[in-house]
Amino acid sequence: MSSLPPSGQQDGSDDVEVIAAPAGKPAPPERRLSKTETLLLTLACAVVTANAYYIHPIISEVANTFDVGHGLIGIVPGANQIALALGVLLLLPLGDRISNRKLVTVTVAGQFISIACMAFAQDFRLFTLASTVLGFFTIAPYLLPTYASKRVDPARLGAVTAMLTTGVVGGILVARAGAGIIAETLGWRNVYYIASGLMLLVSILLPFIMDEREAGADDQPRQSYFSLLFSMLGLVRKNPEILLSGTIQGLGFGVFLSVWMGIGLHLPDMGYGVDVVGYLAGLTILNLFTTPFLGRWADNIGPYKARLAFAAINFSGVCLLWPMGNSLWLLIIPIMLMTLVGPAVDICSRMTFLSLAPNIRTRLMTVYIVMMFIGGGISSSAGTAVYDAFGWAGNAVLAMIMSGTLVALSVIAWFWRGREQSPR
Repeated sequence: MSSLPPSGQQDGSDDVEVIAAPAGKPAPPERRLSKTETLLLTLACAVVTANAYYIHPIISEVANTFDVGHGLIGIVPGANQIALALGVLLLLPLGDRISNRKLVTVTVAGQFISIACMAFAQDFRLFTLASTVLGFFTIAPYLLPTYASKRVDPARLGAVTAMLTTGVVGGILVARAGAGIIAETLGWRNVYYIASGLMLLVSILLPFIMDEREAGADDQPRQSYFSLLFSMLGLVRKNPEILLSGTIQGLGFGVFLSVWMGIGLHLPDMGYGVDVVGYLAGLTILNLFTTPFLGRWADNIGPYKARLAFAAINFSGVCLLWPMGNSLWLLIIPIMLMTLVGPAVDICSRMTFLSLAPNIRTRLMTVYIVMMFIGGGISSSAGTAVYDAFGWAGNAVLAMIMSGTLVALSVIAWFWRGREQSPR
C-alpha cells in the first residue's frame, strides 16, 4: 500500500479530523465495515445508480405513451443528468458536515418518491419533473464510497472502493439490459414499478446497515452551509491534486461516452440494428469480475503506478478503434480493452484523495464528480458532432487525443506524487 498521509494528518490544512475524544468521554472502539455490510452497500450502489439508466433502452416507448417527439423526449435524460450534477454540487458537501447515514437516508427516500411518481405519471411534464428530481437526489453512489473509506483498513481501500464501483457498473448493466426486456414483455411502466419496489427496500435497509459518524466527529465546530460550499475552494488550493485527478477522470469518462455515442451511430451505418449496440454494451459484465481484482492490485502497487498502467492499456485499445472499426468482430477487441480498465482508472483516481482526512473527503469527492460530469457532458456532445462531420474515423481520432492526454496527465501525476508514495 502506498505511504499516503494518515487520516487526520494533512499538512497545512485547518480541516483535520479531531482524533481525541472529548474530555471525560471515552472513545468508542473504531468501527469497521464487515464483508456482509460491504456487500449490502455494493448492492445498494447498484440499485440507486440504475435509476438514471432505465430510460435509455425504453425511451421510444415512453415517447409513444406520452405522444411526444423523439427530440422532446431527450429532455428527460438530459435534465436528469444536469440535475444530478447540481445535486452533487449542492448536496454532496453536506457529507462533511452531517452524518453520512442521515444524508443517504434522506436522498434515497427522495429517489424512491421520484421514481414512484415516474411510474404512475400520466402527464409528460410530471414524468419529466419527477425524473429531474430523481437526478438531483442521486448522490448516494458518490457518498457511499466516501462513507466506506472511513470505515475500512487503509490496506483494503482499493478493494472496497472497487467493490462499490462494481455495484455501480452492475446497476448500469442491469438497467440497460433488463429495462428493455421487461418493457418488451410487460410494458415500460412495470420497469418503474419494479424499480420503485427496489428503492423502497433500499430506503428501509440502508439506515440499518450504516452507522453514525466516527467518534468525535460531531464535536467539531460546524460550518454554515454556504461556508461549507465555499470551503471547497480552500480545499482545492490545499489539495491541488484533486484537479488533476478530476481532469483525468473527466477525460476517461469522456472517452467512454464519446466512443459509445459514435458506436451508436456507426453500427446502424454499417447495417446493424440498435440491438447490436446493446449486445456490445453487455460486455461491461466483464467489469463485475475484473474490477475487484484490479482494485486489489492497485492496493498492492499504489494508485499512481496502477493508474498509469491502466491509462496506457486504455490508450492501446482506443488506438485500435479506427483500424478495426469496420468489422463488428474486430471492434470487440478495443471495446474489451477499454471496458477492462476504464473503471480501474476511476478507482485509482479516487484512491488519491480518499486517503486524506475523513472530514474533507466528501467535498473533494464533490469537486471530482462535478469535473467528471463536465468532461463527460462536453465529450458526449463532441463525439456525436465529430461523427456527423468526419464519420467513425473522426470519432476515433477524438477519442485517441483525449486518451493520449489522459496518459500524459497520469505520467505527470506519477512524477509529481506517485514516486514518493509508492510502496517501499
